[in-house]
Amino acid sequence: MQHRLCYDVIIIGSGAAGLTTALRLPAAVRIALISKDLPDAGATCWAQGGVAAVLDDHDHIDQHVQDTLTAGAGLCDQQAVQNVVSHGRESIQWLISQGVPFTTASQSSGFHLTQEGGHSSRRIVHVADATGRAISNTLLQQAGSKANIDLFSHHLAIDLLNVGTLPTRCLGASVFDLKHRQIRLFSSRFTVLACGGASSAYIFSSNGDGASGDGIAMAWRGGCRVANMEFNQFHPTCLYHPEARSMLISEALRGEGGLLKRPNGSRFMPEYDVHAELAPRDIVARAMDCEMKRLGVNCLYLDISHKPADFIRSHFPNIYQRCLSYGIDITTDPVPVVPAAHYTCGGIVVNQHGQTDTQGLFAVGECSFTGLHGANRLASNSLLECFVSARHCAQWITRAMAQYPNLPPAPAWNENRQADHGNMGILIHHIKVLRRLMWDNVGIVRSTAGLQKAMAQLKLLQAASRQLHHDRTISKHLIELRNLTLVSELIIRCALARKESRGLHYSLDYPERANVAKNTILTPGQKS
Repeated sequence: MQHRLCYDVIIIGSGAAGLTTALRLPAAVRIALISKDLPDAGATCWAQGGVAAVLDDHDHIDQHVQDTLTAGAGLCDQQAVQNVVSHGRESIQWLISQGVPFTTASQSSGFHLTQEGGHSSRRIVHVADATGRAISNTLLQQAGSKANIDLFSHHLAIDLLNVGTLPTRCLGASVFDLKHRQIRLFSSRFTVLACGGASSAYIFSSNGDGASGDGIAMAWRGGCRVANMEFNQFHPTCLYHPEARSMLISEALRGEGGLLKRPNGSRFMPEYDVHAELAPRDIVARAMDCEMKRLGVNCLYLDISHKPADFIRSHFPNIYQRCLSYGIDITTDPVPVVPAAHYTCGGIVVNQHGQTDTQGLFAVGECSFTGLHGANRLASNSLLECFVSARHCAQWITRAMAQYPNLPPAPAWNENRQADHGNMGILIHHIKVLRRLMWDNVGIVRSTAGLQKAMAQLKLLQAASRQLHHDRTISKHLIELRNLTLVSELIIRCALARKESRGLHYSLDYPERANVAKNTILTPGQKS
């Protein structure tokens, strides 16, 4: 049975981008904020480091812009970079006004600022080592207090409700209520995708399993272009432990003196880059991948035990406690780490207001492609982009509200499938096979043969997914498998199209960087 709900705006995703969009819209706008899990279960909560913003008197916006352009390896859109970076201070002040308790210090900015790889200055404002959780909790508390915002947890979006011929108009989304196991149709004047990235396509990920590229997949099926899906950022340091698949070890640990070491205790990063442990993430992750393969080991080690124990516990209380729960005391022991899929630099093509190719449909945050990150995201720029892009999106929607007072009703969802638990085991198996396939062939270092092999095997997984889909079963794992196989195909297609090595995409067959930097843009219905 299908239930229809009507709102002015529906926002799919309850992380930093989705919450900011909701809170920046006027109180008269009726908003549905949809989360596939608990509202605080997304990538925002996992963010330990902080938000990059120019706040110190010794720093300058031009420096932040240049650091971003350098990390992006020639593919950043300079206008997008300038737009995001120039709104850093305003974004932090807005977060403070919402109640985010940033860590303070006696620096000229009044904040305790840390340094991360690729930054020329200390400009990472943070809340100890749990910035994302503090931001998420604060914004969720604010959203929960607003009468115009309805929060729907455990609701997984399936597809967009589009009408008309190209360019189509989006009038909402079909959503699976996971608790009551029924389909709900959310009709809206405007729809915002804020669903995060697709790092769950890989076996090692700093994100939770929910990062299954849902927004990107829905937008592609709805007729939107995607760009630069080959640029998957691998965070160099994720805890290597059988019970901690998604535990990130913040880059701030290296910013405060943590050293990467081989199993024999020797350092290796000075051999790869003059900035050593503080080199951009793509360089560090590639160096670790090379060392692991050369030595035939499953992990390397991050060591900060040479720092005073009190310093470590006070600066990294959450990392200290979580590692301790796994039997690792970071004040005395090196931490076993492995690179892990961390951030999707490409995504749904949008303009500066977050508008996609489909009328009435917007995308903000990690699922979008604004041009900010280029071929490699500069550390802690992602949260800043969420706040700036969400603000621009909310401003545009506010202005456009009067243009669409009475839209035609959204179409009915033309499928009548039932909830089913019977195939859960095979779905989980297919997802595990996909993650291993992507890790082995579409990871940090790639080859044309490996990409072609991955595509061939992916087609088999897609055929299995379609068969399950055809059997009229519906479940969380089926929806995610459908999305994961699609975004994996988009990643591989983009990777095969790039005949060079640049930023996060390194090809053994094309190790040199091309003279001209071009985005890889895919359009639905067109052959790659």
